[in-house]
Amino acid sequence: MEKVCLRTLMLTLGLMAIAPERYSGKTASAGEDHIVKQVTVYREPGRFAGWPANHGMWCWGNEILVGFSRGYHKDLGEGRHNIDREKPEEFLLSRSTDGGETWTTEFPNAIGHLMPRGDSLHGTELPGVPIPPLRQCTAAVDLIHPDFAMTFRMDDNNDGQSRFSYSYDRGKTWKGPFQLAMMGTLRLAARTDYIVDGRSDAMVFLTAAKSNRREGRVFCARTTDGCQTFQFVSWVNEEIDGYEIMPSTVRLSPTHLLTTTRVREPDSGPSWIDAYESLDNGKTWKYLNRPVKDTGAGNPPSMVLLSDGQVCLTYGYRAPPYQILAKVSKDKGKTWGNEIVLRSDGGGRDMGYPRSVQTANGNVVTTYYFWDKKAGPERYIAATVWDPRKVP
Repeated sequence: MEKVCLRTLMLTLGLMAIAPERYSGKTASAGEDHIVKQVTVYREPGRFAGWPANHGMWCWGNEILVGFSRGYHKDLGEGRHNIDREKPEEFLLSRSTDGGETWTTEFPNAIGHLMPRGDSLHGTELPGVPIPPLRQCTAAVDLIHPDFAMTFRMDDNNDGQSRFSYSYDRGKTWKGPFQLAMMGTLRLAARTDYIVDGRSDAMVFLTAAKSNRREGRVFCARTTDGCQTFQFVSWVNEEIDGYEIMPSTVRLSPTHLLTTTRVREPDSGPSWIDAYESLDNGKTWKYLNRPVKDTGAGNPPSMVLLSDGQVCLTYGYRAPPYQILAKVSKDKGKTWGNEIVLRSDGGGRDMGYPRSVQTANGNVVTTYYFWDKKAGPERYIAATVWDPRKVP
């Protein structure tokens, strides 16, 4: 049986159908030996495709699934997401069965699964399509099922309700949506970041509204009854004036957790990524370091625990030269190596939001949304297949 890659965060899927088509410090360039292949996952003229980090990514051996949003392209200027706000936004999935080299796009909304909803959408809900009500999860979810996947999504990025769905067939069909409990007074903006610890036991890492009911503050929660209930465990950091959101977490031992967060303070200029660790299985956290001092206009982290014990961090740089980058830690996040360039030909700041997994052959597959002036203005989903063993 293939080993399931449940490193940090995973995604969304559905029915299969073929789709149309600043920084400082030393770097390893995109033309060096660590790049195996640059791949277009999904692209369609006139359409916008974006934000794998808002959906998630799963891996079973060399089979990979990634979720993303699809809308309609509209030029709204350099400082905005170029998606038409007046047209529908859908949730799509793409699957690779060969380690990320080729992809097929799937349309879960066509069978009523993973339906887009709420104020967090950049487009509209699907016209004339009923939104299924949120239900309580009343039967234990088997979190160690060999074909298991789970996704967490939000209705509002500031002050709203969140939900989750799960699959036992690698995302071809889904059960849900289930209401994610508020855990007291917390208003949630959930994205997919979870670690399975047993058949009914998992840690989830989420963003809550701050005291002013704006995003956000990161915390961890736990289920011990297969997602029927979730219990608040701890805040990762104190509330800040700006926002700290979109955690990405790996387990280093039965008690040692490492998480990274997307951070920005008011008038702080660039955004950055911070790292925290817990040595008591999430009960308490301490600040570790700042692996990435500058992500430009802001991009979330995606971490993977590699098979050799190193930690891989991938992220986008939303400023010239508009790159997809990575760093590797050999000492459990205490220090980080030089920036590794995965992609460096971006056309502007509307890009990034990566998710990464390591496949059975040892390569890392990093997916993200992108655009480049040579190919045209549409935002598309791309993947870089790369070998961390060949990084200088």
